[in-house]
Amino acid sequence: MTAPSKPFDFQGRDLLLRDPEQASIYLAECLEDGDIELFQEALRNVARAQDGGVRAVAKQADLNRENLYRALSRKGKPQLETVTKMLAALGLRLTVTSSHH
Repeated sequence: MTAPSKPFDFQGRDLLLRDPEQASIYLAECLEDGDIELFQEALRNVARAQDGGVRAVAKQADLNRENLYRALSRKGKPQLETVTKMLAALGLRLTVTSSHH
């Protein structure tokens, strides 16, 4: 007999994703394989986890709220400028490293 499952703790996840260090690890892991859709979903999760959600991130990044929602949607294609502004508002930045370790 298996133990009953517990519901996923979204509040706990959100608390972790509010921390820039934890968010950076999460985003980097999601981007590691080059899956842009996964990275975009991770960006959406990090933005939603913030106090005030996507709306607050848009305001902090000086981005149009509707455009940010659209860019982070499943069919969205955020421009690099949008991503970098959003990351800056989250206390993060985009970096490039060599793939030859």
